[in-house]
Amino acid sequence: MVKKQSAKKSHPPKPRPAPSKPADSPNPRINISFRSQQNLLDIFSSAFATVLSSGDFPNVLQEIKQALFNRDFAAAFGREDYLRAYAARWSPTRAICYASVFQGIRDHLTELEAPGYEVVAVDSDHVEPATADEKPSAPAGSSATASRTGTESNRTFRMLSIGGCAAEHAAFAQYLREAPQLSGRLTLIDSAPWSGVVTLLQDQLTTPPQISTFASEVAKASNSAFVKPSQLSVDFKQQDVLDLDLESLKHMIGKDPLVVTILFTLNELYTNGGLGKTTKFLGNLGQSLPNGSLLLVVDSPGSYSEATVGKEKKRYPMQWLLDHTLLSNKVSGIKWEKLESDESVWCRLSDELSYPMQLENMRYQVHLYRLEVQPPA
Repeated sequence: MVKKQSAKKSHPPKPRPAPSKPADSPNPRINISFRSQQNLLDIFSSAFATVLSSGDFPNVLQEIKQALFNRDFAAAFGREDYLRAYAARWSPTRAICYASVFQGIRDHLTELEAPGYEVVAVDSDHVEPATADEKPSAPAGSSATASRTGTESNRTFRMLSIGGCAAEHAAFAQYLREAPQLSGRLTLIDSAPWSGVVTLLQDQLTTPPQISTFASEVAKASNSAFVKPSQLSVDFKQQDVLDLDLESLKHMIGKDPLVVTILFTLNELYTNGGLGKTTKFLGNLGQSLPNGSLLLVVDSPGSYSEATVGKEKKRYPMQWLLDHTLLSNKVSGIKWEKLESDESVWCRLSDELSYPMQLENMRYQVHLYRLEVQPPA
């Protein structure tokens, strides 16, 4: 549980677990350092400072909670002020959780990093940089050499987050921050209007924080953004993924392998879209992804993630439905392999972490799959 920053108004203290020491990682299940966790919280407290200090903030939170309790996701995520309040209240903990998950599966994710090219100009300063998908080119009349340096620098990593926004955005930036030579391309797709939050958070992540004009020259020189603007690109698409047909999904994904994340969203898809449409979407996803792509699913554990099926309204665990859909896949040439799975993981935050409001610990289940596309015989 996070220590709340001091405020003018006082409230009765809530019971908290015994404080933990600010070690390199207060919880062995959190795979990022204490400093990294606090940095993420600082990003959110700065980006949503106006929201957190608003007198109407508690009322807005209560309205969101009621909508979530009723599983009325359209109401909970249908307004801009709700989205900003949600991002300020619940996304910080999830960002730490997701960043920890990404770090924990980094060995699998690094296999998706595409090598790029570095251009070294010999007699021209106007060489066009190359993307990860193409070789560099020099303008006519210039002389330049291009060397492939994907092992050490200019590598690209792609992620498609389905039903995600602020927490995934910040966690992805944290993943890139751990590897300065790695650039990332993040696509966020959600039916809710998150574009304003995406813009706000992207600015916060890629702009150096303001410091006093009286700061020392050393402090000014060391002041830098969370990640470099050139290191993180993000694209938000407001779209219900269950309405995407196979060709639209293929166009969005592209030809290069990537990781697709469905974080605290799959249960929502089963609830709102139904078993049939969600199963069809997962099938289309398997037919759209390039060979070697990964699928990461994180959601609430146990009975919190169950879907009601059929007229008899039988309840099935989300994990069972997911495994049944992917691992029992009958489409020729497509095979899913389950790489990692945990039905219950705690993300316990140190009391030494600081945020303008109290944040709770969270528990989740996590499953990682790899797609193998077999060429036709």
